[in-house]
Amino acid sequence: MARQSVSKHLAILEAANLVTTVRHGREKLHYLNATPINEIAERWISRYDQQRVHALADLKRALEEVPMDKPQFVYTTYIRTTPERLWKALTEPTFTRRWWQATFDTDWNVGSTMTWNNHGVVIADPEQVVLEFDPYRRLSYRWHTFTPELNGRLEFGDELFGKLSNERRSRVTFEIEDVGEMVKLTVVHDDFEVGSTAATMVRNGWPVLLSSLKTLLETGEPLPSARPDGDVL
Repeated sequence: MARQSVSKHLAILEAANLVTTVRHGREKLHYLNATPINEIAERWISRYDQQRVHALADLKRALEEVPMDKPQFVYTTYIRTTPERLWKALTEPTFTRRWWQATFDTDWNVGSTMTWNNHGVVIADPEQVVLEFDPYRRLSYRWHTFTPELNGRLEFGDELFGKLSNERRSRVTFEIEDVGEMVKLTVVHDDFEVGSTAATMVRNGWPVLLSSLKTLLETGEPLPSARPDGDVL
């Protein structure tokens, strides 16, 4: 009975978009979803106060959280668009440049390298590769290298840059599901080292960027600023 009660409550939270699920083989993993809270914050917290909110959230996590063995970021949002348009927004330079300020030079074949243009900095590395490419359903690739040029552009600072450049490369996966008039997008950023600095930082970066992606697809214009200070995206 206790297991049925837990399953019932999880189903209610999932229906309310407060919990998101990711399947790994036969396992169904549940994660708290930050999307609804983030959307409230964007509506009521001015962009001048958001940096303070991020700083307080980082402090709270540092004081309260027990480090996870496998840190990861999971985020689900619903976008009023089609899988085809969302796929273009994730892969085509004319779209990614608008909501992310990043583009990719690749043929999108699995195993092919990806040359990033990240905020005007070109990053080429043989380990930046496409992992999965299933049009309109699933896209996955290895994360970019942290180069001195990127450090100069985004002003991480020498200490932070040293930590980021010494960590192993992470992975990002986009899962797309057609749910009628909307599309469910789940982003999983994982494969970080234990205690990863980048893992902590992407938690700030992705919600803003994905909100900008959603706004672009639904209104034709991205958010005015898609990069909060201190993110690594």
